[in-house]
Amino acid sequence: MLKRIDRYIIRKFLGTYLFSIVLVMLVAIVFDLTEKADMFYDNQVPLREVILDYYFNFIPYYMNMFSQLFIFISVIYFTTKLAGNSEIIAMLAAGMSFRRLMLPYFLSALLLFLFTFWMGGYVIPPATGKLLSFEDKYVKKFKSENARNIQMQVEPGTVLYIESFQIRTKSGYRASLEHFEGKTLRTRITADRIKYDSAYCWHLEKYTRRDFYGLKEDVVQGARLDTIIRLTPDELFVTAEEAQQMTNTELRHYMETQRQRGTGNIEAFEAEWWKRWASPVGAFIMTLLGVSLSSRKVRGGMGKNLGVGITLSALYILFSTVSTTFSVSGVMSPFMAVWIPNFVFLAIGIVLYLRTPK
Repeated sequence: MLKRIDRYIIRKFLGTYLFSIVLVMLVAIVFDLTEKADMFYDNQVPLREVILDYYFNFIPYYMNMFSQLFIFISVIYFTTKLAGNSEIIAMLAAGMSFRRLMLPYFLSALLLFLFTFWMGGYVIPPATGKLLSFEDKYVKKFKSENARNIQMQVEPGTVLYIESFQIRTKSGYRASLEHFEGKTLRTRITADRIKYDSAYCWHLEKYTRRDFYGLKEDVVQGARLDTIIRLTPDELFVTAEEAQQMTNTELRHYMETQRQRGTGNIEAFEAEWWKRWASPVGAFIMTLLGVSLSSRKVRGGMGKNLGVGITLSALYILFSTVSTTFSVSGVMSPFMAVWIPNFVFLAIGIVLYLRTPK
């Protein structure tokens, strides 16, 4: 059962965390609004869209992004106050072990882990989609309406190639559909134009079909051929930015589908998947680091501990960002690229914990 001291620490932890989030996000909104006010005015953006479509999605997106920073600062801040008031000394003198003292901290970290995992996996992705759509519409257009040189395995043994495709008309030019049995090509259909209808139904115009039988082949030509291809036009325009807009369920399904199709460029999606696990786990690591750094009463008071804490948390965020690019470039696996910062800072936290006076 939780004792009064546990409830006291949990209340301080979560209260400071909430206060720091509100304070920092208010400052961030003021700076962002100052920077984009002229752009909102020039584009005549409706106030309702600014508030509901932009800032209501801006807040959870950046709140989740810097969650570890807020956790670290919160732990440093109130633990330093506890140490400065000799409250931690009194707890240890009363017979509470340092390990027991860590219990309410890690219970708070568990609550934040569950909260950030739920937010990052199911709440933030839809909000990110609305945020990016707003920026694409009013700030900077980055969504493409044309795709070129598309090649993917749409079904086991069936490969689709389209030289160019336009999402607005749902049509493309110079397409080929090849069917293999093992490594042997059995059927190849080429068409001057390809167009999507509905329910995976595609129209091939001015097509040529070749069926191969050893050294022989049958050739059939026609004006139009209707065929089923288990693919929709939207899937041809999925970019790395789309990974942030998918919930955990959608992201896992997309990766499995792309692996079956033989698509190789899914490193960004795998990195996003592992990041959604590694980032919440950072709550425990930041808590361990924060308590180990600030539980001792030292000269310099809160300012010194806050300075060290902000520096370490900034290095953690920077390390996480840089290492993720290694997975996208193919230098290392997405799992290792995303989890290395956690492993490194966990080792630092364990060393600090062992060196902390108990």
